[in-house]
Amino acid sequence: MTGNFSIEFLIWLLMIASGVAVIAIRLRIPYTVALVFGGLALGSVSSPILNRVYAGQRPDWLTPDVILFIFLPALLFEGSVKINFRQLRQNLTPILILANLGTLVATLVTGYALHWATSLPLLTALLFGAAISATDPISVLGIFKDLAVTKRLALLVEAESLLNDGTAAVLFQIFLAAILTREVHIAAGVGEFLLALVGGGAVGFGLSYMVSTITSKIDDPQIEITLTTILAYSSYLIASHLHLSGVIATVVAGIAVGNMGAKTGMSARTRLALWSFWEYAAFIINSIVFLLIGIEVRATDLIHYWPEILMAVVAVLLGRIACVYATIPIANRFAEKISLRWQHVLVWGGLHGSLSLALVLSLDRGFPDRPRILVLTFGVVAFSIIVQGLTIKPLVRLLKIVAPAEDDYAVARVEQIAISDARAELEDLLKTGAVSRIVYEVLRRDLEDRLGKVDTDLSDLYLKDSARKEAEMVTARLRLLAAERSSIEQAVHDGLITAESAAKIMDSTNRELDKLRSES
Repeated sequence: MTGNFSIEFLIWLLMIASGVAVIAIRLRIPYTVALVFGGLALGSVSSPILNRVYAGQRPDWLTPDVILFIFLPALLFEGSVKINFRQLRQNLTPILILANLGTLVATLVTGYALHWATSLPLLTALLFGAAISATDPISVLGIFKDLAVTKRLALLVEAESLLNDGTAAVLFQIFLAAILTREVHIAAGVGEFLLALVGGGAVGFGLSYMVSTITSKIDDPQIEITLTTILAYSSYLIASHLHLSGVIATVVAGIAVGNMGAKTGMSARTRLALWSFWEYAAFIINSIVFLLIGIEVRATDLIHYWPEILMAVVAVLLGRIACVYATIPIANRFAEKISLRWQHVLVWGGLHGSLSLALVLSLDRGFPDRPRILVLTFGVVAFSIIVQGLTIKPLVRLLKIVAPAEDDYAVARVEQIAISDARAELEDLLKTGAVSRIVYEVLRRDLEDRLGKVDTDLSDLYLKDSARKEAEMVTARLRLLAAERSSIEQAVHDGLITAESAAKIMDSTNRELDKLRSES
């Protein structure tokens, strides 16, 4: 296979993906589902054009190395860079419980159920359970991006899919080692998991801090986007090389850059270019991955092995049911409650995809029952993307779970923030000489007029609903008091005052902070 043919094949895939996207919009079905259907159609029909495209030398891109080291880092980074850290922190307890304890429960239930229903050995069934237990970020993000659900529900589903991959990968390695050595090392596995989790997070945060420091000193969208691309892949590769979780490293790097580097060290035009670049990169990779999944799934194999595939689907659904309904009550004891209706969406929205395929494809070709496990995985993935992907929207409508309508206050506040950012950008343009003083004055007056109109609208809204003003006031005062406290602590660190003097100054600040936190 030549490089020219690989490029030609890529172009064909993108042409097909574009056509599928248009059809998906017309038929109002999820784009990822349409891609799998398109891939199934391509893999099942024969024509002179397709024969020329395949020609017995189609690039083998659906391999563990390609999925894990080329496709996955970019998709993980794109998904995590837009996560709001404040919202993530508020929902961290249920997300971590689902991603860790829930994934373990799903693995065990799926494995034992499949072992009971088929002739697969127990450890092999548990190995399959580990591979299929993680909800795939590529599939989930592709589906939930189009769903009009509340922000918190979308965050729970997306964040879980980004964080449970590390758990599934470690469980997969534990059961694989048990099969090969005929010994189960639970304590060692737990230690390996904790090290991979903490170490991967440290690698991702450290690299993101370095990149954010560099981007804060320059203002060039091309260079800054390139640096984030390097960050996405280097965090994954370095962590994997150190036998840590590359998934966690990339997710932490994305969250850190999206909430620190982009907001404090990038101009508005750079942020806009950054979001556009990563959205386009995710579109391209999603198109390739889902078309390849559809092409690789042989309809004849699905038909031939349908009884076992059906049993595997039932086992996986049982595992997901146990994952959600058994662990969410635990999370509800320590965090804001997740309603039963939301739990239904979490169960059915737990889609599976390329990550599961990558883990199974990584098995040595001489591994016992490898072809059987691969067929079961393809079958479950196809069911997950097509059946669950097509029915998740009707389920959301049936359960009457919709995002609250954006009110006038939210619209006015967003407009106020946007104009303020534009004004700050205009100041930078003047300082760098990108605009003349005459043009600056014209644009500044226009922005001031728009901002004055928004301020008037907000004043009217505050008169109608004083609770909004009070809530905003509490939030602002919390931020100001936290800034005061940080400055005092920095003064102690720099040796400007003693710790005793700082404690006296901070007494009133701490009391006010505690009072505001109890009210908020």
